[in-house]
Amino acid sequence: MKRVLITGAGTGFGYEAAMRLAEKGFEVIAAVEIWGQVQTLKRQAAERKVDLRVEKLDVTNPGDRAKALGWDVEILVNNAGVGEGGSTVDVPAENVRHQFEVNVVGPLALTQGIAKQMVKRGEGRIVWVSSREGLNVNPFTGVYSASKHAIEAIAESMADELQEFGIEVATVNPGPFLTGFNDRMFQTWASWEDDASERLFDYAKLAFPRAQFDPEPVYATLTAVAAGEVESYRNLEPKSMLEETKSLIMAPWDRKIRENLGTRPPKLQASFEMKPETPVEE
Repeated sequence: MKRVLITGAGTGFGYEAAMRLAEKGFEVIAAVEIWGQVQTLKRQAAERKVDLRVEKLDVTNPGDRAKALGWDVEILVNNAGVGEGGSTVDVPAENVRHQFEVNVVGPLALTQGIAKQMVKRGEGRIVWVSSREGLNVNPFTGVYSASKHAIEAIAESMADELQEFGIEVATVNPGPFLTGFNDRMFQTWASWEDDASERLFDYAKLAFPRAQFDPEPVYATLTAVAAGEVESYRNLEPKSMLEETKSLIMAPWDRKIRENLGTRPPKLQASFEMKPETPVEE
């Protein structure tokens, strides 16, 4: 399998994975959301001296998804996504819908058509770029995290459903990495169409609550998973957060609903104390 489609390839993880897969000799279709990104990505590929086929593909656009069915995709990397920050009781409904359309509904609709082509071919690989937030959750990331929890459910079910047809399914679960994505997520409130006086929190005072890692481990892992060089179904980075992630998955079983009522959780307070783009100290 050599022809790979990567959605959301204009920035971040998708951008670097597209470049590295092309360097490995894969036939890469690098998909970007808007036409304005097409020439920029072509120029960047030329500067890296790699051969990329750049296509405009908005996963929420039915016409774009239909167009992708003509590309004979052998490996699909579902990387396109957006992040909506804010309290679950403040984020406007329209923003919640947009979060799920971009992160869940659009990618799944794209995958449905391509997966059936893979079934007819008798082989294929589908990589879902999920998140550590698909396994855990933090204050002010609940809506984004919900979309990634949905991806986890879809991917795990899909892995079972496509196994007999020879289709590989895997997830990549990045933690807090310094690509700009997490900090942008905490700026979306500025465009909400709501009554700001009714909000529970002043979002001008909040930031992403954790220090962030250098993204190199995700670049390497995502590239390797897409290339078929990794056997594991779930691939979390950084690996230093694996045990914390597993413990937080189990934590709700012991949580008491009345315990600490009337107090602010330390992990919520962290959003008031953290500065944007704070790197993890080596």
